[in-house]
Amino acid sequence: MAANWHINGIFYELYLRAFADSNGDGHGDFNGLQQKLDYLQWLGVDVIWLLPTYPSPLKDDGYDIASYYGVHEQYGMMEDFKMAVDEIHRRGMRVITDLVLNHTSDQHPWFKAARSAKDNPMRNWYVWSNDPTRYSGTRVIFNDSETSNWTLDEQTGEYYWHRFYKSQPDLNYDNPRVRVEMLNVADFWLGMGIDGFRADAVPYLFEREGTNNENLPETHVFLKELRAHMDRHFPGTILLGEANQWPQDLLPYFGDGDEFSLAFHFPVMPRLYKALAQQDRSSVVEILAETPTIPESCQWATFLRNHDELTLEMVTEEDRQFMWDYYAPVREMRINMGIRRRLAPLMGNDRRKIELMNSLLFTLPGAPVLYYGDEIGMGDNIALFDRNGVRTPMQWDATSNGGFSPAPSDKLYAPLIADEAYGYSTVNVAAQMADPNALIHTIRQMVATRKRLAMLPKGALIWLDQHPQQSLSFIREDANGRVIALHNLSDQPLTLTVPAGNYRDVLRDDEAVIGGEVTLPPYGYLWWLAQ
Repeated sequence: MAANWHINGIFYELYLRAFADSNGDGHGDFNGLQQKLDYLQWLGVDVIWLLPTYPSPLKDDGYDIASYYGVHEQYGMMEDFKMAVDEIHRRGMRVITDLVLNHTSDQHPWFKAARSAKDNPMRNWYVWSNDPTRYSGTRVIFNDSETSNWTLDEQTGEYYWHRFYKSQPDLNYDNPRVRVEMLNVADFWLGMGIDGFRADAVPYLFEREGTNNENLPETHVFLKELRAHMDRHFPGTILLGEANQWPQDLLPYFGDGDEFSLAFHFPVMPRLYKALAQQDRSSVVEILAETPTIPESCQWATFLRNHDELTLEMVTEEDRQFMWDYYAPVREMRINMGIRRRLAPLMGNDRRKIELMNSLLFTLPGAPVLYYGDEIGMGDNIALFDRNGVRTPMQWDATSNGGFSPAPSDKLYAPLIADEAYGYSTVNVAAQMADPNALIHTIRQMVATRKRLAMLPKGALIWLDQHPQQSLSFIREDANGRVIALHNLSDQPLTLTVPAGNYRDVLRDDEAVIGGEVTLPPYGYLWWLAQ
């Protein structure tokens, strides 16, 4: 396996339940995924990231795990999983899956045993207390639905600890048997041929009184152990970390290249939206200036949207209120400390803005992560519970159920988007593939161009700070060459001065251009490769 393949990879986040239903039960499955792999290969993505497919009550779309060994019956059998992995590899792509380290479902046999009696041997696999004020310095993450991190267990009269929903009790990482079992889980799935994990909710593995119970030293000890175990037994596999923290707080998660291979850069994401809304690049420049240098073998993972809310935890209260007012003026669009909307609705379905944001994703440092359906401008359904509104079925064509499933529409796990602006009859893969001017072709071209410009993943970032604030423009360069990426954040034309030289416009059929003055249309962008 090629070393450090994650540094240059284009990731595609895929919710299996939402992608393609092959057997008509209303739920996507592994056979459906296999049928759509030609599409993902055509799009040009390198790595498929599968959201949890474990057996689960699906109260939290699979993040509530009832068994770490196996797949949900609605998604198929283990043989189907293995065939999908093999087919992904045959097409030259890789696949990673979610490893949910922090918690299980309350329906997991471990927790059922733990709550059956205080002297049960499984009791110490979870965190218990008689005192619900313990760890009082710990924030409640899902503050729209939970008022405490402790819930009383009626069966035993003690409280159990959970950083997320009460139906997801936290595992006790002070118990060495828990740590060993997580290594066993990793062995099982890596042995099935996957190429790594996206590690979920990693800052919250340990608890210590007098702390906020995030980013504790013990967490890094365990993650290094996990990474060393993977490197020893499955060399070339990766660990992508989900830690919604400030850049400096994320640095320890890379270690000396011996912890995470990649980590999501959460703080830069909301600042891209803020920059566009305020027509001012300052916040993006500032957060990237505060972003530390990471080991050469590591990479940032960057994204515009995903399966959760657009989190606003890493902004000031003033900025959070501004973003809510600007992007989520209706209260139902908000959840916890974020916004539960997809990219296209956030952009007001303005094609220019959608393209501009994707251009930033592909030209700023990091490995881009696309969210399924955003390549065609899918909408959302804020009438659905929690974050489910951004997890609706993929829209493949204009036939019944958008080509997602042959099931009766009332049997689908969730309704398709059917409104005038984003409905499957007009916004779908087939229609856009047939239209050379459609969004999907622009995204595909960005993917292909990003992959052949070797300076973009980790090359130096040099701001063109002589430009007006409405310009989020920069140079990316290394020994492979230099690219100038120009972006107009404003709704007015913007004339910019470009360093002298000969360039090729690599997004427009490699057209030759000369440096000097260039005028970008409202929300316009250019990628120029120096000759």
